[in-house]
Amino acid sequence: MSKLYELPDGWKWTTFKEALYLTDYVSNGSFASLKENVSYLKTKDYAILVRLKDFSNNWNNDYVYVDKHSYDFLSKSSLVESDIIMCNVGSVGLHFKVPDLQQPMTLGPNSILIKPIIDNLEKSFLYLYFSSNIFKDFLKSITATTAQPKFNKTGFKTLSIPLPPLQEQKRIGLKLDTLFEKIDKAIALHKKNMDEADVFMGSVLNDVFGELNGQYEKRTLESFNKKMSSGGTPSRKEKAYWENGTIDWFSSGELNQLYTLPAKEKITQLGLDKTSTKLFSKGTLLIGMYDTAAMKMSILSIDGSCNQAIVGFKPDENELNIFFTKYQLEYLKKEILEQRQGVRQQNLNLTKIKNIQIEYPPLNIQQKTVTYLDEISQKVEKIKLVQKEKMESLVALKASILDQAFRGEL
Repeated sequence: MSKLYELPDGWKWTTFKEALYLTDYVSNGSFASLKENVSYLKTKDYAILVRLKDFSNNWNNDYVYVDKHSYDFLSKSSLVESDIIMCNVGSVGLHFKVPDLQQPMTLGPNSILIKPIIDNLEKSFLYLYFSSNIFKDFLKSITATTAQPKFNKTGFKTLSIPLPPLQEQKRIGLKLDTLFEKIDKAIALHKKNMDEADVFMGSVLNDVFGELNGQYEKRTLESFNKKMSSGGTPSRKEKAYWENGTIDWFSSGELNQLYTLPAKEKITQLGLDKTSTKLFSKGTLLIGMYDTAAMKMSILSIDGSCNQAIVGFKPDENELNIFFTKYQLEYLKKEILEQRQGVRQQNLNLTKIKNIQIEYPPLNIQQKTVTYLDEISQKVEKIKLVQKEKMESLVALKASILDQAFRGEL
């Protein structure tokens, strides 16, 4: 664990083993009773299986339900309003408070339920501590980084919290609430400015492609690239496919900018040759298909591969301008997303992407359109960049204030 630092008079370091009750996900093999139909929301026999996804989706009623009578949650992992849950697999350290969902609730997988068991620890103080860099550094010391980051209850219990007297905890909590309310309002304002910049760019695309609509032939994407295809994922059980890899391998979460950045993961030549994974050439437009990443796009900055949730599209540059294509797909995005299908996850598929129809004007018209849109897009991106930098500064300020608070300097 990271080194404990000296505390002010009246404060003391307390281990989580002394201070906290911890429960992780309980499974007794009865997942055949898992229910996903929201019509069970008001019945007495089912409980909500609270997951990280529910928090990430802002508690939007897209819940999973489990049969109370065949699932052991009452004694070990039942939840109540304001319980603190932390992710211990994957997005390690991400934490949230459970709202009152008006239904029995039980802990979902990849998470730990955390409750204070000593009288001199405020739950709100504990929750704030979990957001501090001090705690995050401690957490790194017990987090294993194999296939995905994870920690267990045993390691978590060895960590400590700097504990001031109860009144001091309350004072710190109130002061942080006041400061953070002001900072959060400023962050929200910058986020609004970024959203408005996106809305403006959307209106420009509507004007440009609305004017082009109907003037020229429409063609499917597949007609420009008969070999367009999705990617693939080499088996992670085969170390030879991943260890010391040199070929960029992208997931749809990495399609966030015009050109791809270096991939978070790389595969080997063997992983490419022996699996369904394909190598796409520089300049290929990668198009996401699944869930919230559907129609996210980036252009490959170098040759690379991707998973099966992404389609690679590269037309003849003497026939179709790839930037014109990307702009037009942004314009058509809302219409395309309406074609998604699925119960738990709304997805597109390769066939739907292949059959997208785009306006096909002469190449000189495409190039003029791109020049005009590039000029506006660059100005919009500059505005967004300034707002993003201000947001990041405010987030860093919050982190700094938190660290001061837990060092007794606030």
